[in-house]
Amino acid sequence: MAHALHVISSGTQSLSDVRRVVARIHPYITMFHLREKQRTARELWEWTQDLVATGLPCTKLAVNDRVDVALASGAAAIQAAYHSLPADIIRRLAPHRLIGVSVHSVTEAKAAEASGADYVLFGHVFASTSKPGQAGRGLAALQEIVESVNLPVIALGGITPDNAPDTLATGCAGIAVLSAIMLARDPMLSAQQFQQAMQNVRVSPRCAWPMAKMEGVK
Repeated sequence: MAHALHVISSGTQSLSDVRRVVARIHPYITMFHLREKQRTARELWEWTQDLVATGLPCTKLAVNDRVDVALASGAAAIQAAYHSLPADIIRRLAPHRLIGVSVHSVTEAKAAEASGADYVLFGHVFASTSKPGQAGRGLAALQEIVESVNLPVIALGGITPDNAPDTLATGCAGIAVLSAIMLARDPMLSAQQFQQAMQNVRVSPRCAWPMAKMEGVK
């Protein structure tokens, strides 16, 4: 059992760039999130097919917001945002997929749990280039989220190999990064550095990443 490492697409790279990165990093990560808000359903589906052909297992693929694309592509997980369908509705449509919900407060985390989410993605923990001018919510806020729900919590925002151990010490199930890997000069080395930073931090069984939920997804 190990902490989860999620990587989120940047929304600024071409398919060829994303494919090149994912081909190198997928052995070292738990989940790759395709979050390309500007893309059509057809484009997103084509991206999923290309990434899987590159070597990314469907068990490591999450699609942001688009339930239709997730089902069509065989993705293991659907990541819901504030504007997405509620988790309980997604569950009716995709009963065998992991459902994650992005949250920013204890209230939102508890609501996600009540609606049947499998995990929550909480951010942003530290100041991040993707949220310019906004202070991070901090480790105390992350720990409050972890202690408020009986779900795995994935921490997002400004996480580096240096602060990853302190982040994981809150009891969260793992971390999610974007530019630190997707836009790194050497994405594979960056993913390896994150894994190295994570390996000596104890995993809380109560909050472990729900790998068993993905059985049957190829």
